[in-house]
This record gives sequence, structure tokens and C-alpha cells, in this order.
Amino acid sequence: MSLVAIVAFPSPAWTPLGVPLANHLWQSTLFAGIAGLLALALRKNRAHVRYGLWFAASVKFLFPFSPLVALGSRMGALARPANSPRGLSLVVQQIGQPFATASRGPLAAPVAAGAFESAVRILPNLLLIVWCIGSAAVLFSWWRRWRRVSAAVRTGSHVTAGREFEILQDLRVRYGIAGRVELVTCQSAVEPGIIGTLHPVVVLPAGIAGELSDAQLASIMTHELCHFRRRDNLTAAIHMCVEAIFWFHPLLWWLGARLIDERERACDEDVLQRGSDPQSYAEGILKVCEFYLVSPLFCAAGVTGSNLKKRLEAIMTHRISSKLNLAGKLLLTTTAAAALLGPVGMGLLNPLASRAQSESTSAVTSAAATVEIKPSTAVGNTIDVRRLDHTASPSELTAIGITLPLLVALAYDVNNFQVSGGPQWVTSAKYDVEVRTASDQQLLPAVQAALADQFKLAIHHETKDRQAYELVVGDGGPKLKEVPPSDRSPAQSRIWFVPLGHLEAKQVGMAILAKALSSQTGRPVVDKTGLSGVYDFTLDWNVSFDQTSKLDFVPSPASIASLVAAVPEQLGLQLNETSAPLDTIVIDYAAPLAVNP
Repeated sequence: MSLVAIVAFPSPAWTPLGVPLANHLWQSTLFAGIAGLLALALRKNRAHVRYGLWFAASVKFLFPFSPLVALGSRMGALARPANSPRGLSLVVQQIGQPFATASRGPLAAPVAAGAFESAVRILPNLLLIVWCIGSAAVLFSWWRRWRRVSAAVRTGSHVTAGREFEILQDLRVRYGIAGRVELVTCQSAVEPGIIGTLHPVVVLPAGIAGELSDAQLASIMTHELCHFRRRDNLTAAIHMCVEAIFWFHPLLWWLGARLIDERERACDEDVLQRGSDPQSYAEGILKVCEFYLVSPLFCAAGVTGSNLKKRLEAIMTHRISSKLNLAGKLLLTTTAAAALLGPVGMGLLNPLASRAQSESTSAVTSAAATVEIKPSTAVGNTIDVRRLDHTASPSELTAIGITLPLLVALAYDVNNFQVSGGPQWVTSAKYDVEVRTASDQQLLPAVQAALADQFKLAIHHETKDRQAYELVVGDGGPKLKEVPPSDRSPAQSRIWFVPLGHLEAKQVGMAILAKALSSQTGRPVVDKTGLSGVYDFTLDWNVSFDQTSKLDFVPSPASIASLVAAVPEQLGLQLNETSAPLDTIVIDYAAPLAVNP
């Protein structure tokens, strides 16, 4: 079993999560690597520039590239000619999305049963549980530390007069900080620091004023106010959230160390630039380290973080790095533009990913399939689908007077309410369709290929939670006539709705019944009956369709209510309301059918 199969195989809930997550992680890791190279190139510039690069690398883990790629894909679908070459776009697609989503349709090859496959089926669910437990553990650890810090502040003494208060207020005015900055002294042996972002509180250990001179105390407080002006506590809290979500990625913990290092250097540079004496500043930091402990929280900025030896060397030599020159600004601007426009360009080069998939299928199925699509003048619409066994895909399809969204639903084996988008004409133009294939495994790929070839169809998938039904056995048991194994014939398996409001089934399993009910209720129906046989049955209800909808076969609320009431009375089953993830097909582009003279 391949790595991609392991990612995509185990459960419907994991498939839409695992593959995009894998792509997002490697793209974010690459982005962090580029940020690291830029930080190395700008090592002689101000620390706040490198801090911004590391923070951007951290925030990237919260924002995948896929929305930008989708935007470019939609733009490209409108701009690219249908016969333009696609070799480059396919290469770009493979580079941008190295983890492909395995097929989820009925044509996916079955995975061999066995102990290994059973283990693989369970593994992703276990990994998801471990992921959640790890995130909860990280958040709990930080919550405990925050309680210690907040408890120290609550039990501390608010200082409103005296030497420390006057120095702080004088510095606040110099910094241009509007509003009040509170000063609290506490008995715990925690280093001086600043807590909060909107309402800052400068925390000093009790007795520190007696250990520091006025110049030393002023430089320490200047350092803390620099943290407030830079909103370091807020950016640190954001990175802590990233670490909590992706705690298993070692790069993020390394990024956290780089952020602390550069933020302290940036504040050191700011303190010196504002005229503080380097020797007094360095001696103040050393005395704090001698008597007090480092803050236990990344988002409670103190004064003793980072590599203290290198910081003191830089302070004593009064090394203030140079500002960004024109070349550095151009480098950062170009990189930022590439990070935003690169995914959009990738989507432009690959606007029709679904079309490429259909075209690759076409070469396999065209020789063994006949697909005829032509404009229809029929007033109503009918669909006749034949299956070779009880659960497989259809081998023959005849449809009269159907719209393109309904044809897309048939081609991708979903209900019509799972198709959306497209230009306005798709809900009004109707077609007659005739499909014949040599085997049931070839029909749906043949129709998909015909849609890509004749309509230049481009689609993408979206998964959203929506209202659904669970099909379960009623309290009185099923009222279905099971067909004995000796009388079963796959060729006789059929289900049809003629006339409207009348369902007749021959040798049909519960999976097919659930899909038939889904088409009539406008909601996904999940089979939870546990019935594995095939049955003959009929079902009658009062049917009507929503006249305000532009889509075919949209049932009215009264029709749905009648059907839900008829199922337990006539079949001994029951439809219970629930919610479930629904795969929706969005039509990005479609051209009107070209009619040959």
C-alpha cells in the first residue's frame, strides 16, 4: 500500500483533512526555510527585521496556500483557451500538491482486506486523537503557567507613588504611550516583565529598587515599554497558538527560540538608541539575573531572555545594526510578492485540474464506450440507469431533457443538490444523453471525459457539514421482502421512480435505497440499518417540487414530509435527522455544447 493510499484510505472524515494537511505542512516548512535564508542574508541589519521574518514564518502555518491557488485556478479557467497546452500546468500541479487525494468515488479500486489494512484504517483516527491530546496538553501547560503569573500580579501591590512609579511615568511620556501603564510589585522571585497587550502591567519583584540605581532601573523599564510598543506579547501569544495546534512539528519550537532571541535583541537596540548608558543597562540585566528567575511564559516579555552572553557583548560594545538599505527593502518586497502571487500563478497555470483528470481518463475509456450528448427539446425529463450488480456503478445510461448540473451529478455519482456553480445557462439548457459501455466500471469515467471534451468542464470539490438523515430500522423491524440468495440475479437489480411519488425496487440493497431517498429529500442519507441483503419493495408518497428553484428535482417541504412519514409506515425503516459532511461539486467553467451541422 502506497503512502498516499495510507493517508487517504481510512475514513471519509480523514481523507479531506489528511491530504490538504500534508500539503500545507510541507509548504509552510518551505516558507520557513526561505524566511531563514532571508534572515541569514539580513543578519547585519536590525533585529526587528529578522523578528518579522520569523513571525511571518510562524503565522504562515495558520494560512494555507490553497485559497490563493483556487483563486488563480478560477481566474485561469476564464482566461485559458480550451486547446492550450497543459504540460507545464501538470508539472506545476505536481509541485504544488505532491500529496494527491485518492479516489473516493465508486470506481476506486478496492483495498485488499487483511490485518495490515485494518491497522491502517485505525491508524489515522488514532493519530487524530493523539494530535488533539497533544494540543490540549500544550494548552493546559501554558494555562498553568499563566495562572502562576496572574496570581502573582493579583496578590501584588499596585504602586501609585515613589521612585519606581515616577521613573515609569516619565518613560511612558517619552515613549508617547497614551493611557495609564500600571506598576505592580510582587513577592515572587520572577524577573521584571510586562503583562498584557491592551492594558499593560509592568511587574517588578519587591525590593528590586534597592538593588538597582536610577539609570539601571530606567533602562530595565525602557526595555519593558519597548516590548509593549512592539506588541511583543500579542505576537508571542499568536505563536503559542501555532505551537499548540502543530505541536508535533519541531520547526515551530525552533522558531519560538528564534523569536525570543530576536525580540530581545530588538529591544536592546531600541534601549541603546534612546540614549541609555550601555554599562548601566548591562549591569541592570546582570543584577536581575542574579536575584530573580526568568518568566515562565513566552507571552510575558521579560528582560533576561535569549542568549545573555551575546546580548551583553552587543550592549557593551554598543553595536546597533544598520537599517535596511534599498537592496534589502527590494529583497523583502520581492519575496513577499512572490509568496502571495506565487500560489495565484500556480493556479493560473493549472486552471482545470479536474479537466486534466477527465482527459487522462478519456484515453482509457473512449475505445470501450459510446457517449452521445445532444440538445433536447423535451418538456420533461427522464433518466434510466442500469446496473450490472446490486452496488456497482451503472453500465448504461439514457437521459432525456436533463440540464448540465444533473448530468454532472450522474457523472460523478452524487445527488443533484451536491452540484453548484457554473454560468447561468447551465440551469436552462437541456440535453439528451445516451451512454453505452462494455463494463460497469467504464461508464462514469466515460461520461466525465465527455463532459471535459464537449463542455470544457472544470470543477473542484468542497466539503461542508450540512443537515442529513440516518436510515435506521424502525421499532417494529423492517417490512421488506428479502430476495433469497438462490433467486438473486445482478442483471435484475433495478430501482425507478415511475410515476412520480412511486418508488419500485427489485433486488436492491440499502446503500442504493439510501441514495434514492437522498435524491428525493434533498439531503444526504446515510445507511445505518445494518441490513446486508437485497430486497424487493415499493414506496408511495405525495410528491411535489419546489418551483422557485432553478435546479431539476428539488423536492418541496411538503413532499419531503410525506416521504419521511411513508418510510416507517411502508418499509419499517426510519429517517432520523442528523448532520454529515457533504462533498459538493462546484462548476468553475463550462462552455455551451458545440452542435455539428
